[in-house]
Amino acid sequence: MDYPSKVLAKAVDEISGLPGIGKKSALRLALHLLKQPESQAIALADSLKKLVIDIKYCINCHNFSDAEICEICANPKRTEELLCVVEDVRDVMAIENTGKFRGKYLVLGGKISPMEGIGPNKLNISSIEKKLENGIVKELIFALSATMEGDTTAYYIYKKFKSSPVRFSTIARGISVGDELEYADEISLGRSIQNRLPYNEKD
Repeated sequence: MDYPSKVLAKAVDEISGLPGIGKKSALRLALHLLKQPESQAIALADSLKKLVIDIKYCINCHNFSDAEICEICANPKRTEELLCVVEDVRDVMAIENTGKFRGKYLVLGGKISPMEGIGPNKLNISSIEKKLENGIVKELIFALSATMEGDTTAYYIYKKFKSSPVRFSTIARGISVGDELEYADEISLGRSIQNRLPYNEKD
């Protein structure tokens, strides 16, 4: 497609690099921004710049944070006895939206997937060991996707730390097999975290 402006072409090219946005949608968004007050477009650009430069990862759980320690880890009302292991920051958001969990989290940063070249060494599994060393954690909860990769990840972690004096559990499968956690509705996910089951390596 020919554009009347190289500046517009560059903007469309950058916007179309976002997931799920093609060239036509990118052009529509760019033209929409041009019709808005200049201050609105500048505010958007500024927020995106801050997103990339200022956002941090919590040193305790690897969740997104504005400071070294995220609000969940810093909250004294959250119990450290319950450690919920999730794949992604979006899963933390999904569980938090249920209002049913008062423990803390550990974000793995993905799941074991040999097909995609993701092994255990590329995940934050070593952080689990640090959490278990102090003896405060009493229960490790697997809140991973009901997929082969999610099950493989849970099994690997269980085998690695099964000698630890903690109880292993997994969220109840009110979540359909094959579903990603972030797409589950809040009621089903809330019930799954409340009615979690003992983790059994034979499951």
